[in-house]
Amino acid sequence: MRYTFLLVLLWSINLAAQTFPDSVWHSANKEEARPWQNDKTRAFRNYLIDSTKITGLMIVHKGKVVFDFGDLGELSYIASCRKSVLSMLYGRYVEDGTIDLSKSIKQLGIDDVEGILPIEEKATIKDIISARSGVYHPEGYAGGMQEYAPERGSVEPGSHWLYSNWDFNVAGYIFEQETGKNIYDEVERQLANPLHMQDWDRSLQHKQGNTNISKYLAYPMWFSTRDMARLGLLMLNKGKWKDQQVLSESWVEEMLKTRTTHEELNRNVPVFEGSGVHYGYGYMWWLWQNVDDKRFEGAYSAKGAMGQNITVYPAIETVLVFKTKAAYRRANPSQVRIDVAKKAAEIFDMQP
Repeated sequence: MRYTFLLVLLWSINLAAQTFPDSVWHSANKEEARPWQNDKTRAFRNYLIDSTKITGLMIVHKGKVVFDFGDLGELSYIASCRKSVLSMLYGRYVEDGTIDLSKSIKQLGIDDVEGILPIEEKATIKDIISARSGVYHPEGYAGGMQEYAPERGSVEPGSHWLYSNWDFNVAGYIFEQETGKNIYDEVERQLANPLHMQDWDRSLQHKQGNTNISKYLAYPMWFSTRDMARLGLLMLNKGKWKDQQVLSESWVEEMLKTRTTHEELNRNVPVFEGSGVHYGYGYMWWLWQNVDDKRFEGAYSAKGAMGQNITVYPAIETVLVFKTKAAYRRANPSQVRIDVAKKAAEIFDMQP
């Protein structure tokens, strides 16, 4: 009991020491930035210039900017990072009972262009937001890994992980059906306004998808690099922003619980084998597992195609965000995106 109390006390003291941006971000002073000023810093900047197509990047340590690159205010498409944002929105409605994660597809009245099989009707909302629905209906908005899908109807819902945009798009539909709220309005109400985002533009946000393939649309989002960093800082601080609990601490913990281990994930979808990172999966967040470097303990990421990323490193109180604007026809291979997230944290000197 005493040990638990001390851990809570230490976390509370640490949180109190955190800085939060007001209308603009604060830059770290020379002493605060010292662990980030070393030979690796220059090498990292050169790497970004020479080996990536990234258009904006920030490293935030204890709430202050210690490194930046590119255009931080430019709004652009964040690809699959949208799924992690949706997971954040779910929290208050799960906790007040509006969304019941045990409800099944059948109870929700979910159907689709090619129909839903009887075994698939047993999938719950919890299965869907864990990417474990077992429903392998074609996705009307590309971006999943359905080339690795088992035969339809061959697995029990909840028993097999597959990164499928059918799950994620249906998760958006379920959110709106159960709450009666629009996803983009909820991003504005739950996140953009309380976090005083500098660049959020509700008018840019709109759904997309081919309803001839699946009736469930995707909900693409457009953010700036510096506003994505606010989302990361909120997560780092367990849902608290200054003196306001924007997301409940318990929901942040729920999102980051292991729903799929890295062993199962690599077995089902071996695209990350040999990448240098072992990813598990929570509620639409990627979890860094089986790490050797203490800087990566407990880390987690929102990841998007072409080079969109929010990575939180709790062990070093740090947030990394980067963007790659698709409209410029710029894209980074998967390994480059992973390497950026590794190299950024490795700058930090554990013993400055």
